[in-house]
Amino acid sequence: MKFTKMHGAGNDYVYIDCFKEKVDHPEALAKKVSDRHKGIGSDGLVLIMPSLTCDFRMRMFNADGSEAQMCGNASRCIGKYVYDAGYVRKRTITLETKGGVKTLELFPENGRVKKVKVDMGEPVLLAGKVPVKWNEPELINRILSFEPEEYAVTAVSMGNPHAVIFMQDIDRLDIERIGGKIENHPMFPERTNVEFVEIHTPTHARMRVWERGSGETQACGTGACAVQVAGVLTGKLERKVTLSLPGGDLELEWNENNRVYLTGDAVKVFEGNYEQA
Repeated sequence: MKFTKMHGAGNDYVYIDCFKEKVDHPEALAKKVSDRHKGIGSDGLVLIMPSLTCDFRMRMFNADGSEAQMCGNASRCIGKYVYDAGYVRKRTITLETKGGVKTLELFPENGRVKKVKVDMGEPVLLAGKVPVKWNEPELINRILSFEPEEYAVTAVSMGNPHAVIFMQDIDRLDIERIGGKIENHPMFPERTNVEFVEIHTPTHARMRVWERGSGETQACGTGACAVQVAGVLTGKLERKVTLSLPGGDLELEWNENNRVYLTGDAVKVFEGNYEQA
């Protein structure tokens, strides 16, 4: 089975072109290919598929085999893949995801896409829709206990759930310990992604992310969008910012039309053949 390894801001996935390949058990395959010692090594598996309603369809699976609704970094890489492979020549395409339809604007240079802007849609703040178990309509900048730590949390869905935490000195954070604790806390019935954010200026912040089902990753596109929204809601960030992640920078804008736009790189690492057992 042919595959392509790609990354957006260091958030790396194994991509399968389902116009040419057939994947019968993606949950199991995701676990195998994601293993960084015995597999290809990635944050998960992404299937590029035909769609009845859009130009293309995406299914994505975390490293633990669980299926996720949406990934901003993976969406950008799909935009690069389908353009570079010659499936499209237009600069704007639509992508069907479990988190809704996303519109991608492609920026090619010398026949290859280098950067992609994704219309990530409108953020969801209603607690029951995120979802988060909370006794008020929204969970914004409220102190929660995760024993023994306490953090001010803002819950946002960008097609998948996020818990955004603003704090100091994120480099010293024991993310392996606290990330999994928050991800699996009972107040998040579908588990959650967790973003730890350090503000530098109103237009620039740094973040580390603990992704649901994958652990700490180099970047998370939907997480960056959730940080942008949470930053505006708490008065910490302006509506147009740059977020620096371990894997690189992402540009975010929460427009006045209530839609969040994510812009960043899309990089092909290598391609090869994977022998399925």
